Amino acid sequence: MPPNRTARLPVLGSGTSQRSQSAQYSSRSSALIRRRVVVGVLVVVALALITVSYRESSGGLSSVQSAGASVLKPFEVGADHVAQPFRDASGYFSGLFHAKSENKKLKTQLAQLRDDRTQTALLAKENARLRALLAYKDSARFPADFTSVGASVLSAAPSDFSRQVVISAGKDDGIRIWSPVVNAQGLVGQVTKLASHTAQVTLLTDETLNVAALDLRTQAPGIASHGAGRSDQLTMGRVQKTLDVAKGDEVVTAGSLQGKLPSMYPRGLKIGTVTSVGQNDIDIYKQIQVQPYVDFSSLGSVLVLVSKKPTPQLP
Repeated sequence: MPPNRTARLPVLGSGTSQRSQSAQYSSRSSALIRRRVVVGVLVVVALALITVSYRESSGGLSSVQSAGASVLKPFEVGADHVAQPFRDASGYFSGLFHAKSENKKLKTQLAQLRDDRTQTALLAKENARLRALLAYKDSARFPADFTSVGASVLSAAPSDFSRQVVISAGKDDGIRIWSPVVNAQGLVGQVTKLASHTAQVTLLTDETLNVAALDLRTQAPGIASHGAGRSDQLTMGRVQKTLDVAKGDEVVTAGSLQGKLPSMYPRGLKIGTVTSVGQNDIDIYKQIQVQPYVDFSSLGSVLVLVSKKPTPQLP
């Protein structure tokens, strides 16, 4: 029977594997030692060079350093020239982005400042109006036997098609129908519709409104109403040709006339100034144009005059 060789193979294999592992370990140990030695030598050399460099300002090592720097200088300059366009481009785009961001911020701040300035101007204008109304209320011109209710104009400025505005006070605030409405400049109009806390005011320039008026200088009576020409002009009609009325005369409300129906308007409310006076042989009255004192395009705050007496009944 042939010998059993397979039984001896594991033994041979095991010995060879051990020798191979031992050789690999020895090789790795030698390589590690060599690396450590090289690192140690480099550290020593580096420390020696640093020491020499600090101790001498000129000498062999400095010469070598200078020579090395001179050799590398062209490469350094060339690299700087190559890199400069990229640095410039980077700086340009960075500056452009910053400029756009700053420009947007400045535009926002400017818009805010404009809004603040507009609001300040509006508040200042409204404050001036209120002060003027208070001054009028406390003045001798304020009509006796009347109280007042302050209100703001809620609707837009009047147009050629609408001569009414809405104010922020109504029946529950003490306002009555037909109450006259004024501001510090003069007569604005008359209350023609009432709600609980709002009211409609028909302006003096409306075609439906007629106010008994007189020339303050000569006391010549007439009727102030909407003019046939410009929408902001008034006429003073029914003035006899024999009466004296001149350009520049002031026109005010006539108030109640003796023997006639009591007027809704107290005497002496300012209406406007006479701008022209004419007459002809055909008409029996003078043709008088009046420029109202009130600027109807910028109504803000007003006073509603409420009589302390009972409201007269209209026929």
